[in-house]
Formats: sequence, structure tokens, C-alpha cells
Amino acid sequence: MTDEEIARRAAEDPDAGLVPPGFWDDAEIVEPEGTEQITLRLPRRVLSHFRATGKGYQSRISAVLASYVDARRKTG
Repeated sequence: MTDEEIARRAAEDPDAGLVPPGFWDDAEIVEPEGTEQITLRLPRRVLSHFRATGKGYQSRISAVLASYVDARRKTG
């Protein structure tokens, strides 16, 4: 795609907008938490469900577990 084509498409996109001046001035870099490799036994039905969702199923399992932890922290 040419620069002109990119500019035209951005101008036509109702969700695209200019970033206001100073938008990033107070931004902070947040390093990802990192991961640790473990062995985990899961019920076959749970693993089958996530594997059926395709590539990236392990990341989705991790996201569900992280969401659970976050919810527990808010209520605990």
C-alpha cells in the first residue's frame, strides 16, 4: 500500500482519528509480567474445548485463569 492509500483509508475510517498533541506525554512503559513453564493436568473436556478453538489455545487458557485471579483479588 502506498502512503497515499494509507492516508485515504485512514481519512475514510470513522474510528480513526488524530492522536491529540501530548497524548503520550505521561505514558509509562509497563513490562509484561512474564510466564513460567509448568506441567498442568486439566480435565480432558476442558483441554478439548480449548484445543478446538485453534492456534493459541494455551494463551486463552492462561487468559481465563488470569481473569479468575483478577476477579478474586477484587472481591477478596
